[in-house]
Amino acid sequence: MIEVLKPGLSTTVQDAGRSGYYHLGIPPSGALDQYSLRAANLLVGNPAGAAALEVVYMGPELAFTEDAVVAVAGAGMVPKVNGDERPNWESFPVSAGDVLGFAYLTAGARAYVAVSGGIDVPEVLGSRSTYALGALGGFSGRPLATGDRLPVGSAGGAAPGRSVPGDLRPGLAKDVEVRVVMGLYDHRLTDAGRATFLDTTWDLTPVADRIGFRYAGPELETVPREPPFGAGQDPSNIVDAPYPIGSIQVPGSVEPIILHRDAVSGGGYMMIATVLSGDLDLVAQSAPKTRTRFVEVDLDGALAARADYRKRSRRLAEALGA
Repeated sequence: MIEVLKPGLSTTVQDAGRSGYYHLGIPPSGALDQYSLRAANLLVGNPAGAAALEVVYMGPELAFTEDAVVAVAGAGMVPKVNGDERPNWESFPVSAGDVLGFAYLTAGARAYVAVSGGIDVPEVLGSRSTYALGALGGFSGRPLATGDRLPVGSAGGAAPGRSVPGDLRPGLAKDVEVRVVMGLYDHRLTDAGRATFLDTTWDLTPVADRIGFRYAGPELETVPREPPFGAGQDPSNIVDAPYPIGSIQVPGSVEPIILHRDAVSGGGYMMIATVLSGDLDLVAQSAPKTRTRFVEVDLDGALAARADYRKRSRRLAEALGA
């Protein structure tokens, strides 16, 4: 059992996510940075998609009632056991009575705390992930609060001292390039609007959460038209359509928003591009003020990038004996 002494800014239970319900308005949820979740779990001997804690910007303070093995991956947020620092990207033991805390964030945005045995909250629609907007899953369908007591599953092959090799640890930069495939509605942009989108260095605003990441920059020029029936008054709007996870919508032609894993499933804003699935991890580790360029790739490039991402994930599993 883990007792929450301090919850941090926003700490939720997340696993690999729930699939098959987005058409009903229930998003996949799950870790925003899937690679870091996978790494943390494999370090402590859990299945790669097991439930762990997603920690945003400021870490929690957690008391352990029994011995366990813990790993922290993702953002630069140094874990501390009873005040003594422990390494990121490496498994370490905690004993009954120990308190796990965290130093201040130095890079990235989200850290993943895996515990041997996994966080054993009930599954909802096949996942333990928290969808807070719908009060679904996780621990009572919400971020953790002081006094919560988290059950932990039975540990399997947990061992302290496992470490992710340096070449398999992602970088955490303040200037990033996010690859996109243009569409579905990029035809609503003029040539100048399209060029502005791809040539601008966008600044991530403080509006950056599990639902979406909003970027500040210039207005995008759209093709003039009389909006069709059902599209509202703004000429950039469309008649309602489904939103893919990772799609970039631009309400009113300003401040593009990358929709992430808790996003609504559809609406009437034009989607001008979609972020490559593997690059959503990079978006997840973007803190406000991160300078972002969107780089266009074609479908073949996107498929090659996905193959590379899967290859890297296999290398991670092999390096950690999974």
